[in-house]
Amino acid sequence: MGLESLEFRKYKQINMQLVLNSFGASLKKENGLFLVQTADLSQAIHPRDIKSIALSQGARISSDAVLLAIEHEIDVLFVDKTGKHQGRIWSSKYGSISEIRKKQLEFLYGNKVVDWVKDKIIEKINNQIAFMLSLQIGLDEGNNPTYKAISYGVNAMEDYKRKIRKEEAEIIADIAPSLRGWEGAASKKYFQLLATLVPETFRFEKRTTHPALDKFNSLLNYAYGILYGKVEGCLIRAGIDPYVGIFHRDDYNRPALVFDVIEKYRIWADYVVYHLCAQEAFSEECFRFDTQGACYVEGLGKRILIQSMNDYLAEVVPLKGLPRSRGEHIQQDAYELANFFLESFFIK
Repeated sequence: MGLESLEFRKYKQINMQLVLNSFGASLKKENGLFLVQTADLSQAIHPRDIKSIALSQGARISSDAVLLAIEHEIDVLFVDKTGKHQGRIWSSKYGSISEIRKKQLEFLYGNKVVDWVKDKIIEKINNQIAFMLSLQIGLDEGNNPTYKAISYGVNAMEDYKRKIRKEEAEIIADIAPSLRGWEGAASKKYFQLLATLVPETFRFEKRTTHPALDKFNSLLNYAYGILYGKVEGCLIRAGIDPYVGIFHRDDYNRPALVFDVIEKYRIWADYVVYHLCAQEAFSEECFRFDTQGACYVEGLGKRILIQSMNDYLAEVVPLKGLPRSRGEHIQQDAYELANFFLESFFIK
């Protein structure tokens, strides 16, 4: 059975992302529905059952299908082989509130930026610490070396948090190098710990990105790619410009604000990938190493990871007393950020 057919049933149930990553797969419009076709499959899907569409290299989409997606405010993303999105099509209704973008720019030079950035970094480290402590549960406190290693690592990460809190400046540029240094040190410690906790076949020496040099990092990069697309879409819907970063401001022609906002949610990808590896969900056929030693997630691995990430994002977790999926948490946070930009301009 092809990748798409298995995903169609899943996405119709949870109204999430439709993924086309088989070479030659196509998406077009027929009788008001999306028609997906592959070499061995043809299936119609109602627009209400799809929240976003992702196409990788070798897949095609018709202009009528694009217009149908726009009509129903469905994001269309184009992703590379690592899962990182390279472009998107969205409704012109998104981001139509110019006042939000003006205030977003003004916020960069206001007196709240430094605290905002520090809070985001500390929140990321807190999430990493909480995850490490959750993996410590059940270990023998007295004799288990892993328990002691986690305790030592967590203490070091707590120290980095204290250093971040002590940094003070009028503008973020004055302390950005120090903040990046402490954040990087905390992340290095976190991934050193994580590398020792995953099953042996997924052990890795260090965090690698472009490209990944091992199975675990290739999975993590792909999972982060899924989150990048979702965060960017939520920011656009909220009327925020994803290219105007606050802490990540040096990347030319990159959605820098996405890198700022995504830090809070990275732990979700870490959690999913770690537990899939712990459950031995991936076989050797899920990966491919090229002649340069780079590792890529292949078809079966992508299917498992995409479904698992979307299941996790669709899980309902209360938000301010209301039942919301984790995906909806991202959108609500984006709306709150838009309001924060507006209010920060008026409250000095």
